[in-house]
Amino acid sequence: MSEYTSYERVKAALEHREPDKIPFDLGGTMVSGININALHALKKYLGLPGEAEIKDRVTQMASTGEDVIERLGVDIKNVSPRSSPQGMLKELGVREGYIRIEDEWGMRWRMPVQNGHYYDLYYSPLRDATSISDIEKFSWPDALDTERYSGMRKEANQIVFEEQKAYVLGRMSSGMWEHAMWMRGYEQFFMDMMMNPGIVQAIMEQILAIKMQYWERALEEVGENVMVVSCADDLGMQTGLLVELDTYKKQIWPYHKRLFDFIKSKAKSKVYIFFHNDGAIMETIPLLIEAGVDILNPFQVNCTGMDTKKFKKEYGNQLTIWGGSCDNQTIMPFGTPQQVRDETKRRIDDLAAGGGFIFAPIHVIQAGVPPENIMAWWETLNEFNY
Repeated sequence: MSEYTSYERVKAALEHREPDKIPFDLGGTMVSGININALHALKKYLGLPGEAEIKDRVTQMASTGEDVIERLGVDIKNVSPRSSPQGMLKELGVREGYIRIEDEWGMRWRMPVQNGHYYDLYYSPLRDATSISDIEKFSWPDALDTERYSGMRKEANQIVFEEQKAYVLGRMSSGMWEHAMWMRGYEQFFMDMMMNPGIVQAIMEQILAIKMQYWERALEEVGENVMVVSCADDLGMQTGLLVELDTYKKQIWPYHKRLFDFIKSKAKSKVYIFFHNDGAIMETIPLLIEAGVDILNPFQVNCTGMDTKKFKKEYGNQLTIWGGSCDNQTIMPFGTPQQVRDETKRRIDDLAAGGGFIFAPIHVIQAGVPPENIMAWWETLNEFNY
């Protein structure tokens, strides 16, 4: 079998054809990368000079870096909107032991000064809204700020035509439902879903409209070379869904369907919807397929019912798994390198046959994961590929 370019390798996997090698992602999306501290440790372990750089402030995910991309043979990169002046994070200073920031949605985040690993939400700007009018009068971000799209086309063309890699076109914000909950506050939003669904609909409509504006402009900017677009919504917990499946179907799923249909209608060529969906979410899969999802991420194997072999048998011809490569809650951070190898081999054996598998971490590799385990994980992939 002749060797593929990275772009061809990813394309074959998404078409459920078996490429020459399993495509490898580390940092192609905001949910498949590596924490800044973990990358510092990995670079030191590999003898790579220089400091790692932050890609995402809130999650503390690092930019993988060209040196690591080359050393590990990463097939996929990321193209995301820029921070426009209107969308810049506001520094709120240090108070009570926390570094505090505010994003363009008015949400406020904080991280401990000492030993902080990422920022947590502590202020929801719509928490006191009492009417649909309050939602409509809120100062929503401008999705069409031209600075967001600066350089996107040039970067995309560089990756595809010169480097011959694939890229994921990043989103402007988190998932619609997730984002709405952050804006309102979890407890209040769940109460609204039962007692005040008009508020839920008003917030979701505003976020959907913003997302549609962003995607139409971003897809126009990058043109025909886009293959994967990144969408998200965490529907699951460790042992089940955040709400009953019927509630999701009635109140949230229609917004997913509308958004995915819109994206595919505006794309200049065939695009695959990458959908990040944490937790025990097996029962949502038929609805996600109906909504237009093509790629499921991360497939959190240590959650209830998340069986990779069962998934491949039932849905392997319809969905690609992007992730699913090794238990990230216990084995990657706390296991031995041999345990990592055994677990990784098991997941590859379950998922790789016939394509439809992108090898990637299950969410961001967190601080404290030993570089020896990261390399055992990567080496197992390469042993399979060769």
